[in-house]
Amino acid sequence: MGLLQKAVETYDAHSQLIGKEIEGHQMLVPVSHILTGADLEITLERDGRFSSARLVDKKEPKIPIPATEESAGRTSGDCAHPLCDKLCYLAPYNQKKHRLYVEQLTRWAESACSHPMLLPILTYIEGGTILADLSDCGLITLNNKGIPTQDGLLVRWRVHGIVTPKDGCWQQQSLFEAFQNWYASCQSGREKNLCMVTGEDTVPAKQHPKGIIPINGSAKLISANDQSGFTFRGRFTEESQAATVGYLASQKAHSALRWLAAEQGASASFGGRVFLCWNPQGRRVCHAAGPFGDPSKVIAKPSDYRQELRSMLMGYRSELPEQDSGVVIAAFDAATTGRLSLTYYNELMGSDYLKRLHHWDNHCCWFFGRDHKIQSPPLWKIISCAYGTQIGQGRDAKFKTDGKVMAQQMQALISCRVDGAPLPFSLIKALVNRASSPQAYEVSVWESILSTACAVIQKYRYDRYQEECDMDLNPEKADRSYQYGRLLAVLEKAERDTYSNGETREPNAIRMQSVFSRRPLYAAKIMEDQLERAYFPRLSPGSRSYYKKLIGEIMEQIYAYPKSQWNAPLGETYLMGYYLQRNELYKSKKNPKSEEEPSDERFAEQN
Repeated sequence: MGLLQKAVETYDAHSQLIGKEIEGHQMLVPVSHILTGADLEITLERDGRFSSARLVDKKEPKIPIPATEESAGRTSGDCAHPLCDKLCYLAPYNQKKHRLYVEQLTRWAESACSHPMLLPILTYIEGGTILADLSDCGLITLNNKGIPTQDGLLVRWRVHGIVTPKDGCWQQQSLFEAFQNWYASCQSGREKNLCMVTGEDTVPAKQHPKGIIPINGSAKLISANDQSGFTFRGRFTEESQAATVGYLASQKAHSALRWLAAEQGASASFGGRVFLCWNPQGRRVCHAAGPFGDPSKVIAKPSDYRQELRSMLMGYRSELPEQDSGVVIAAFDAATTGRLSLTYYNELMGSDYLKRLHHWDNHCCWFFGRDHKIQSPPLWKIISCAYGTQIGQGRDAKFKTDGKVMAQQMQALISCRVDGAPLPFSLIKALVNRASSPQAYEVSVWESILSTACAVIQKYRYDRYQEECDMDLNPEKADRSYQYGRLLAVLEKAERDTYSNGETREPNAIRMQSVFSRRPLYAAKIMEDQLERAYFPRLSPGSRSYYKKLIGEIMEQIYAYPKSQWNAPLGETYLMGYYLQRNELYKSKKNPKSEEEPSDERFAEQN
């Protein structure tokens, strides 16, 4: 019940927003109301006379309308909303539905919980002219039997002269409260039971609201209305034996979750799975699937990057006091159109939550883009680089990832980030395999894969071996794979230095990288022989000497290992050695070709 308890807490903490219209934001719906879009608006005078009508623009925000438990969950059955409803309930051509609407509105209007707007609406409905009035306004079309061709249009009401300046029924807090009081009085005779959310004896909910997550339509989080199927699986004879949730708690919790999903769902939906992250008291927190630092800042030094992360951590801590420090993370997905499942849930103290996000971004980071800025790759990018499919060519090339894969892997990575779970080795393997096959992708895509792989490898190595990487080239690093990665970068750069201006063909190091990762000494010997025969003669004596010396130094490091390891498959760290050595060669001021910084058009374009 943790999710529902936190949702109720969230609803109560934001009571000042209940029923309030805020531009650009969805309303936090009052208890006993649902949020829906109206199609028609009818304006009445205070005596119930028709004044005007208009079509409601689809761009206008949804409105709260009163609803009973039964009407809020209605599908194919007949059950009227108390005030705003479809034409088939408001017009007398469907006697059964019309009678249900009129009888319910009459009971409310004649009760002690009535409201001044109800009698004009009831008077107008009983007059039976609604179809003729709408037809005269050109808003609906009637067939030869006098029935509207679109009877599913929902009508909302305005009443002039009673409440000013806003006279819409959906704009009246007093009307919201009047219906809540009336509906509570109608339920007062029902037997009370223990609410497992609040711990109080209260009227239990018979049905629970639907449509929490907009992209999942009418899927319900709580449902036990199947009396003839397999809902209870032989464990219970009644749904109440499994759990009881009070009506008030259910309304508050579902309204809060729907509101949170509307605020966050668009930016945190992956493959149909929606991830919510919030502080019940409304304090600002960064999303578990989003960046901890500022991705727009260009930071090229590891020390500056870590200092920026520390500053961000202190800033978030100042906005999340200890007394209001709880953070809730939840993920929702719908396996069917009717059932919504909670696929992930966690509650953390704010300080712990922030530390874990800081820890992730502090270790899962690398150089990206032309300006070599240091950043932690977004979780969706890690998944796309590991499991996506390249679409498009040239500068338009990008990854497209299957929705189900994205949803599952996103939840796994959020668990790694928030719960401190270890990174799955299958993810590391997928990234390394792809980064070792540069010819399979466009250059820009492969560069993104390479940087992402290095970031994830750095995090994986730290978690597993407590191995720190300062992201600077370390020529003395005691790691065979790392040294082989350096060798690959040197072989690539030496060949590129012989290219004439505009030449873009791939060097042997790129074409043979996949083989190199599996049989490094074998592939290195082939590439070095090709350099000796075809490329070293084109270099100046100084350049030739420089590269031969560098290759000799690296091979000396490699030959320090047992001979049985010289040609063994490389580990994932070879990519880090390759990237850092390549980066050093392109930025070094000590290039023997000239006194200027070396350049390569193809590399410069992508970095």
